[in-house]
Amino acid sequence: MAFSLWLAFGRYNLARNDITFIGTANFEGLLTDPKVATSLGNTLFYAILAVPLEIVVALGLALLLSRVGRGAGVFRTIFYLPKMTPAVATAALFFLLLNGNSGAVNRALRAIGIEGPQWLVDPAWVKPSIVLMSLWAVSGTMIIFLAALRNVPRELYEAASLDGAGSGRMFFQITMPMISGAIFFNVIVLTIAAFQVFDSAYLLFWRDNANSSPEASLFYAIYLFQKAFRQFDLGFAAAMAWVIFVIIMLITLVQVRVGNRYVYYESEN
Repeated sequence: MAFSLWLAFGRYNLARNDITFIGTANFEGLLTDPKVATSLGNTLFYAILAVPLEIVVALGLALLLSRVGRGAGVFRTIFYLPKMTPAVATAALFFLLLNGNSGAVNRALRAIGIEGPQWLVDPAWVKPSIVLMSLWAVSGTMIIFLAALRNVPRELYEAASLDGAGSGRMFFQITMPMISGAIFFNVIVLTIAAFQVFDSAYLLFWRDNANSSPEASLFYAIYLFQKAFRQFDLGFAAAMAWVIFVIIMLITLVQVRVGNRYVYYESEN
């Protein structure tokens, strides 16, 4: 980290393997490069869309698994298997599923009278397609929610049931407060991961020169990769890395300050 910070204030010469100090020129370049703003905007849009969806889907799956009695271990294993799928295989799968003309997703939509979009071509649907791909590996978050649900005292539900509380009220008045720590943790981890999204977008759109939506699929980590390992502008890439590090740190601090007001900690009560 110390070396990358020094590199952010310099220009690296690959042939001579030395660094020339140039002050804040790299950081000033970030302000004038339109692709930096575009990639940061795409990343922010993806984070705002992906994190809530991943939380909802993971919590929904965890609630389903928590109700399974016999064979629960088998179902947990089946639900977790997508997490173990290599990123390249997952990208290849979704490249076929989201094909606008012959993909299984659009064929299913046509079966119910809906004309599906060109997921991998239309700039308006590029980021949603990557969000759908991110939901494939949501089982890691699901496992954390499942562990939190197992730790909710059963007697709380029994007492609420005796008082006439319905399932909806018990969910919002008991389950949500009792697993708020897990929700808080997952939101922070998923937000950090969302700002570093790379492999799914790169494998779907940037593995070759046939990208039809370069602006819509340009994420911050992808542009950083291009600057560092395609253009070999390592000083500029290091400056980009430090900027996203500061952004993530500030967002995390805000989340911690806000989250501490709503998270229930059993040890403090």
